[in-house]
Amino acid sequence: MKRFEGKVALVTGGRTGIGQAISRRFEAEGARVYSAQRSADEERESIEADFAEADAPARVVEAVLDRAGQLDVLINGSGVMQEATVEEMSLDDWTRTLTVNLTAPFLMIKAALPALKERTGTIVNIGSVEGLGSNPGHAAYCASKAGLHALTRAVAVDHGSDGVRCNAVAPGWIETDLNLDYVAGMPDPEAFRRDLGKIHPVGRTGKPEEVAALVAFLAAEESGFVTGQVFTVDGGRMSKLSLP
Repeated sequence: MKRFEGKVALVTGGRTGIGQAISRRFEAEGARVYSAQRSADEERESIEADFAEADAPARVVEAVLDRAGQLDVLINGSGVMQEATVEEMSLDDWTRTLTVNLTAPFLMIKAALPALKERTGTIVNIGSVEGLGSNPGHAAYCASKAGLHALTRAVAVDHGSDGVRCNAVAPGWIETDLNLDYVAGMPDPEAFRRDLGKIHPVGRTGKPEEVAALVAFLAAEESGFVTGQVFTVDGGRMSKLSLP
C-alpha cells in the first residue's frame, strides 16, 4: 500500500543528500513531491528559492498551492553550516546560519499552517545530533539545530488541537555526497572511514535512505499519536560513552 497516495509533499533542500532521499521515498509511496532550493531539481517539480531571503518561504508555499491546490506534508530540510567558534564567527555569518536553519523553517511552517490544517497535515523538521551535542567549531549550526528541535515541540503543542503534528529527526553522520567528499579528502580515507565506524555502535555510518524511512513513518497516518518528538538517527553514536 502506498501511504501517500493523493497527497502533496513539500521538501526544502529536496534536490540533494538527505532531502533527495526523502523526496524519492515519498514519490515511491505515491506522493506528488515538490522540492525547493536555490537551483532547479531535474528529478521533480521544484521552486527555486534562497532561504536566506525572508520572503522565500511564503512564496514557495504559495507556488505549491497554486500548482497542486493542497499541501499535506512539509519537510524542512534546507540548511547551511559555517565552521567557526564564537570568537571567530562574524555577526553576518551567525545571522545567515540562524536565518536559513531556524528562521526559514519558522516562516515555512507559518505560511503552510492554514493549508496543513485543512488536510490534517504533518511537519517533519530535519534537525541534527548537533542540536543535542557539539562538534568543534560549529557554534551557530548547533544553536540553530537546537532551536529547530525546540520549535518542533512548540508547534506540536500549539497546533495539535488543529490536527497538525510536528516532529523532528536528528541525523548523525550520514553518507551524503558532501560527507563522502569530505572523507575522500582526508590524507588516509580508509583509516578515517574505519575510525568513523568505531564511534558508532552499529559499526558504520548511515545512509540517506535510512533517514528518509523514519521521516516517512513520522508523516504517515500510522504515527498519528506521535508529535513533538526529536528522533536521533545516528547508529547509536550519541548513546556511546567515550573510553576513560
